[in-house]
Amino acid sequence: MGRVAAYNAPMPVETHDIQISTRGNAQVLDLTPQLVDILNKAGIANGTATLFAVGSTAGITTTEFEPGLVNRDLKHCFEQIAPENARYLHEETWHDDNGHAHVRASLLGSGLTVPIVDRRPTLGTWQQIILIDFDTRPRDRRVVVQLIGE
Repeated sequence: MGRVAAYNAPMPVETHDIQISTRGNAQVLDLTPQLVDILNKAGIANGTATLFAVGSTAGITTTEFEPGLVNRDLKHCFEQIAPENARYLHEETWHDDNGHAHVRASLLGSGLTVPIVDRRPTLGTWQQIILIDFDTRPRDRRVVVQLIGE
């Protein structure tokens, strides 16, 4: 039986930024409209979008962006897992107050990959892409969006 060699040309890659100001303290922000705007202007119609929160005190995931869940339930959940007032060696090392923010962001994760079909993110009816800023102060956040595809 013979071998079939396949050659795949390199896929185009585009890199974009989302700049967003946050209040911190587990503020949840919907990034879906910014991603949709990027996709509407991008040269890539089908592939994947990777979103990456630059910094170590914010994370990205998907959820239903509704007030009860994002304003109370998620904050309550993270307070149970990594309480703000617990002892963190990070704070003893750096003499700051955001040890819980680093732990929470590490647990959530800083990146997310979403399939793109016909310039639209493949999301469920009630699913949005969110950033949670766990830091203890307002921040100017940068989210890198990298598109790969055709």
